[in-house]
Amino acid sequence: MSAPPTPAPPPTLSPQVRQLATVGLVVGVFLAALEASVVATAMPSVIADLGGERLYALPFAVYLLTSTVSSPLWGRASDIVGRRRLYLWGVAIFLVGSALCGLSHSMTALILARAVQGLGAGALLPLTLTMIGELYTLAERTRVQSFISGVWGISGLVGPLLGGWLTESLSWRWTFYASLPFGVAALLLALRFLPETGRPRPARLDWPGAVLFTGGSGLVVWGLEQRQWLLVAGGLLTVLAAVRVERRHPAPLLPMRALRQQLPRVAFAGNLLGGAAYFGVIAYLPLYAQGVSGGGATSAGVILTPMLVGWTLTAILTARLVKTVPLARMAQAGFAVLVVMFGALTLAVHAPLWVTSALGFAVGTGMGFAMLSLLLAAQESSAREDLGAVTSGVLFARQMGGALGVALMALLIGPAAIESGGYQLGEGLRRAYILALTLVSVALALSLLLRAATAVPDQAHSH
Repeated sequence: MSAPPTPAPPPTLSPQVRQLATVGLVVGVFLAALEASVVATAMPSVIADLGGERLYALPFAVYLLTSTVSSPLWGRASDIVGRRRLYLWGVAIFLVGSALCGLSHSMTALILARAVQGLGAGALLPLTLTMIGELYTLAERTRVQSFISGVWGISGLVGPLLGGWLTESLSWRWTFYASLPFGVAALLLALRFLPETGRPRPARLDWPGAVLFTGGSGLVVWGLEQRQWLLVAGGLLTVLAAVRVERRHPAPLLPMRALRQQLPRVAFAGNLLGGAAYFGVIAYLPLYAQGVSGGGATSAGVILTPMLVGWTLTAILTARLVKTVPLARMAQAGFAVLVVMFGALTLAVHAPLWVTSALGFAVGTGMGFAMLSLLLAAQESSAREDLGAVTSGVLFARQMGGALGVALMALLIGPAAIESGGYQLGEGLRRAYILALTLVSVALALSLLLRAATAVPDQAHSH
């Protein structure tokens, strides 16, 4: 039996070339982060132009589904054929999807284009983080990762406002076209300066699991959107079949071995429930700004920005507190804040815009505490060889929860309320907030199972 291949040494590059290659990667991250926040503000205008109120949730849910399921496949495939080549393909597919979104003249075409866009987006963040890990030493990597986190935070601040301004000044189509110059810049920088990193090695792709997860989740989302309960049941059975496949596959999408332990299970479930509540609400807040408060697309951007900024700021604070505060306590505090804030939102559906914005900022802070604390706790409790699988599994759960949460809230709000706006839409959003409150309450109860001893006073930064 041959010995496993040794990791490839970092490529020898001049500082200037490495910096330019890094800029290309960071622009790609900005591309994905911007798209995640800029499009939501345009969706009420998209519905007004293309119709299809019954399909409102699908452009969000399909993007989350394809990006979530494809992400681990991109990462594992890069072990086989090389990272640089797949990164270029991912950016190119994302740009094609963005252009097709802008050119769409029906909701069906937009949904299909968002699926393509999500497929490309699934490559950007995992391959960027992997290549950063191969281009830099551990000491250098911390600084670069902090810079990437800052880029993500800036996109959260700029994205919703930019989306609202583009929608009102030009057209909703420009919220998709806006990503094209950034994507072209990322492509050109990567083509010119990015070296091939890593060393290709044999690996197996979990195609059966990916197909079953995508198909099953897609059936659930479509069935909820169309109120076709047989489709929902068929989708759930397909997801159960995917879990059975995962248990037997040598390289599953989900970290099945780690999920036998309590802490990774709680982290997985907490991110699934929190993601469903948070991303579901984010999809519909722009409707509130325009359909209940009577604002425009820029108002929709203003209402989203506090949530995104609150999450970013609190995640930074959490990273500093891990040396002194048990991770279990921070996760519990985060979910407690979410319970209180979603409860307040159910009472404030007809309140002025600034009230919802303030409550949204608090929701973001709760997510920042809860999500990062659970991720760090799951990483710290896992064996080193399971670290990558556990990290990707927790992020997988959060995004998949978002896709399902958007569809569930569409079911509760209803197409008639989306179309009519006003009081009826406000009451529909109240039902969505009650669902979010229920989800985070369950997550809080699960987090209380964790012992206060689950802390990382000195080792959190070692991974």
